[in-house]
Amino acid sequence: MQDLTVLVLEDEPFQRLVIVTALEKFLPGLILQAADGQEAIALLSACDTVDIVLCDLKMAGMDGLAFLRHASSSGKVRAVVLCSELDPVLRQATVAMIHCLGLTFLGDLGKPFKLEDFSQLVKRYREFCSAVPQRLSPAELATLSDVQQGLDNGEFEAYYQPKVTLQGQVMVGAEVLARWKHPQWGVLTPAHFLPVMEEHNLISRLFWQLFEQGLALQQRLKLEGEGINLAFNLHPMQLACTALTERIPVMLKRAQVPANSVMFEIIESSLISAPASSLENLVRLRMLGCGLAMDDFGAGYSSLNRLSELPFSQVKLDRAFVSKMQRQPKSAAIISCAVALARALDISLVIEGVETMEQQARLIELGGTLAQGFLFARPMPERHLIEFCTQKTGQGGS
Repeated sequence: MQDLTVLVLEDEPFQRLVIVTALEKFLPGLILQAADGQEAIALLSACDTVDIVLCDLKMAGMDGLAFLRHASSSGKVRAVVLCSELDPVLRQATVAMIHCLGLTFLGDLGKPFKLEDFSQLVKRYREFCSAVPQRLSPAELATLSDVQQGLDNGEFEAYYQPKVTLQGQVMVGAEVLARWKHPQWGVLTPAHFLPVMEEHNLISRLFWQLFEQGLALQQRLKLEGEGINLAFNLHPMQLACTALTERIPVMLKRAQVPANSVMFEIIESSLISAPASSLENLVRLRMLGCGLAMDDFGAGYSSLNRLSELPFSQVKLDRAFVSKMQRQPKSAAIISCAVALARALDISLVIEGVETMEQQARLIELGGTLAQGFLFARPMPERHLIEFCTQKTGQGGS
């Protein structure tokens, strides 16, 4: 087992002694200790890296918040564990700050320090370190030439993630997601190709390929007596294109797919400084009869303003609220308010990121009706969606 270097930042002498003594008996490696941020920074400068900083926040002199800011700029701290009796709401805000600083957050122990809880975080840290890939990732290997060839060869394929009712799990539609069926690397997610496409203006080519595939699926299901509502993601670059609303109705008519069975999802943050052409396209899409969904609702800073101004028919609540629901009561309150808001505006609300049955049950208690997440289904290729659709729509329409 690899030795670890742990820095204990704690201003209260007795508590610091208890923590350091416990760690020296439990953990092979170097245990450093500091009574304030300045002393901790001096220790950092004298060593190569610190695996874990066990950090108090409120103290005389340089406090834990200031130290974390310096630790981030030093590049020498790999992970942070909070050990503070500060109000839980303030600790949660500090966790958000830690993420923004680019530091790995392992957990919040509160006080008093419990060795058993810390040992679980050490285990998590070791798993995190062992998960670092030992070879170049496809994202690093992909080139513009690879992506262009993939587009030319039709290697980009639509995958579908169902949207279902929380009660009964009846399928009500599916989101269309891009996957690259690379001949060498297998199925790749957008993280491996989207940056290249954005840089070289290839987003439009990808969108039209996915849209064509989605319409073909809707045609096929219609012939089999099944209808399905599909939601396509619109990139800000695509949304600003003046030809967007000229081409879409032509393709819908040719495929004989009704406009009200197609929805377009727009990330909330992309609307903050959207040009007039984007806003015009949103209006025109609604005039066509297509649905509009504000994606990642609550992740940006203009949600309510844009929701009141623009003709959205659906809101997709950012998955962060579900993931924090159990440990952060405010998240549950926000979900409840979002449910009430959507109901008052007469639009649908899809809650993203549902992964456990406990989350599902709590969301039903909060009034949620529609959801999307790994608990129900992961993104799947067309053939699997057809099977899923047959199973899930037997209880109701789509």
